[in-house]
Amino acid sequence: MSVYLFWGEDDFAMNEAIAALKKAVLDPNWIQFNLDQIPGESPDPVIQALNQAMTPPFGMGGRLVWLEETTLFQQCSDSLLQELQRTLPNLPPTSTLLFSCRKKPDGRNKATKLLQKHADIREFSLIPPWNTDAILKKVRQQVQEKGLRLTPKAVQVLAESVGNDTRFLYGELEKLRLYSEGNPRPLDESAIARLVVANTQNSLQLAAAIRDGKTPQALGLVSDLLNRNEPALRIVATLIGQFRTWLIVKLMMESGERDEKAIASAADISNPKRIYFLRKEVQSLSSDKLLAALPLFLDLELSLKRGADPLETLERKVVELCAVCQGGY
Repeated sequence: MSVYLFWGEDDFAMNEAIAALKKAVLDPNWIQFNLDQIPGESPDPVIQALNQAMTPPFGMGGRLVWLEETTLFQQCSDSLLQELQRTLPNLPPTSTLLFSCRKKPDGRNKATKLLQKHADIREFSLIPPWNTDAILKKVRQQVQEKGLRLTPKAVQVLAESVGNDTRFLYGELEKLRLYSEGNPRPLDESAIARLVVANTQNSLQLAAAIRDGKTPQALGLVSDLLNRNEPALRIVATLIGQFRTWLIVKLMMESGERDEKAIASAADISNPKRIYFLRKEVQSLSSDKLLAALPLFLDLELSLKRGADPLETLERKVVELCAVCQGGY
């Protein structure tokens, strides 16, 4: 396959794939002559890329033409479509043409439909932080590909520590590889806890700790988030949004609704598959407790907007919120 379309927001994973493609196509001694990297905002970028792709490589190796951040798969004129239809089937075997973009290609776009016939299309999307099963699966896969030996519990701790940050995952795996050289025994969870710095102290974790009534953990997360310069109002906005979503899902469940699409529509969630996870998250929590938490969040937001000390205010309200979720406030 000499035509590729890479898309998605996981820049690190995409760049790793692009580096591998460069290594496979280009001769290292002739890279400066045979690598054409064309920004999507340059004049007539598609025509420029197609013309370069039809040009034979100079010296040894092949030619790689990379059109980055293209909008071709969101909007494509008839004239550009004709050029694509004429050029793509006739690319010389020495040329590789790569399109990349962060936004998902529009399936109704004629250029997208054409690439589906002529290109290797790869998705590089970040796994949503709430989809812990998918994150665990990805971490397990990368551990196997790197040839590392970790116990099942160690893999789980690693997944919890790195979250959906691909760059961080790759860096930590390289650290673990160097550490485990010459050691025939699999690394256990205690080794992972010592070696891997947790990168998932985020507002969603704080919401989960409050929901479960884990006051010490929630207070620790508040401190970590503020120490990492996370704005207090942004933390509160995330918490309010998460508790609002949980409340709507819980109310729909209590009303007897089982249709995931209907629940997703009511909760303003674009991906109905997420409802499966949300149901599990609110299974042990009543709608009364979720309703009781919302006024506390609004009071917290008002206090911060009036200039209250972020750490002191967040800590006080988090204690109250955990007590509400525990049912003892």
